[in-house]
Amino acid sequence: MVKKKEVINGKEIINERKLSFFPLLLYFLLGSIIALFILVIISILKYEHKYNNRIYPGVTIDGWEVGGKNPEEVKAYFENKSEPLKKINFTLYFEDNIATISGTDLGLSFDGKLSAIQAYSIGRSGHLFSDVYQKLTALKKGLNLNSVLNIKTENIDDALISLSGNINITPQDALFQFENGKVLIFKPSTNGRRLNKEATKNKILSYIYELKKTTPVTVKGILIPLEVDIVYPKYSTDNSNNYGIRELLASGNSKFAGSIPGRIHNIELAASRIHGHLVPPGGIFSFNDALGDVSASTGFQPAYIIKDGRTVLGDGGGVCQVSTTLFRAILNSGLKVVERHPHSYRVSYYEQNSGPGLDATVYYPGYDLKFENDTANYLLIQSRFDKTDYSLIFEIFGTKDGRKVEITKPVILSQISAPPDLYQDDPTLPKGVVKQVDWRAAGAKVSLSYKVTKDDKTLSENTFYSNFQPWQAVFLRGTKE
Repeated sequence: MVKKKEVINGKEIINERKLSFFPLLLYFLLGSIIALFILVIISILKYEHKYNNRIYPGVTIDGWEVGGKNPEEVKAYFENKSEPLKKINFTLYFEDNIATISGTDLGLSFDGKLSAIQAYSIGRSGHLFSDVYQKLTALKKGLNLNSVLNIKTENIDDALISLSGNINITPQDALFQFENGKVLIFKPSTNGRRLNKEATKNKILSYIYELKKTTPVTVKGILIPLEVDIVYPKYSTDNSNNYGIRELLASGNSKFAGSIPGRIHNIELAASRIHGHLVPPGGIFSFNDALGDVSASTGFQPAYIIKDGRTVLGDGGGVCQVSTTLFRAILNSGLKVVERHPHSYRVSYYEQNSGPGLDATVYYPGYDLKFENDTANYLLIQSRFDKTDYSLIFEIFGTKDGRKVEITKPVILSQISAPPDLYQDDPTLPKGVVKQVDWRAAGAKVSLSYKVTKDDKTLSENTFYSNFQPWQAVFLRGTKE
């Protein structure tokens, strides 16, 4: 109660009033706020002092708690974590193409300094409200940062460029030129391939980034298959012709090392006559018909042939090398043999890369080599002649139909030794000169079996017999004075 005297119109009046509680409350609240503010300031100062030169709590790097650590500790941690990365070998491979890149080559290392700076910068941007928000967020919810991994990606690029030189293959367009009933040019298309450098690089980087999640890193080597794309030609075999000639069915080959120049010439000429012939479905191919006339007037040169029981020079020597090679391609392709004749004696040329019994002699008009095209599409015969390697190859193209070929190795049923060498006097040769005109060869009876099946059904089955007569060496002995 508060009494107060007042004089009004000469009279003294005493007023009694109650003192209000509000100002007291106000003073109390104001004092409390000031005290709380001081307390907060003190707490903040203690908090800041505690984390002076240290990362605020709640901050993590790749899930690793770094709150309370100083930047140097963070930096040292990532330096230690970088050491195993340098020892890792990344092996890149595709077929027999291999390259190895080490972690040292790639400069693999964690940027601990940068990670330490980023973590330490949380709550220290210099903007009051932003800093408070970051500190509170880290403290209540946690704030995770991603580590930084240094990679010399240019070294990955260099390795992939080097590998691509051996891996990349340019696709080949199909070629098909048909004139006057023969295929002059045919080359089936082939797919190419190309190292997908971008996809491979991304794969390598994904392997590396996975290592960031591994602690500690214990792996020493990583195998990474290269990403290789198929590159298709602009013009494929399928759309280059309408004959159904799409792929190689099979090939046959023979060697003719030791042949005289005339024989080599005849082999090349005869092979060119057969090259490019198309055989329609159901058609019969005749070697003699395709070859045509064999004489000096048609370009053939003298070479050794068998005539009247002797080896003598005659036009067309070497043609049987061509028919023999084609016979082997016919067998390997699984085609039906209509006519084939063996030689009367073993010829060394035909056994340079094959056993006996895989030969075929031709001589117009009595001996021919024929086969039937028992497929549903055209067949194309092509030859490849290599004078430097003394080799001849025949290739038969068409469309594969799933047939399977079984050819047994030639079986020598019996052998007969060659007769003794024969020496004959020759008055046309100077005395003392000896000239060999025939070469010894043992006789033999040989057989081989040939079977072609498709869908468990037999398409053709043959046993080819050869009865090689023994052959004696013949020498001419000069008697001319």
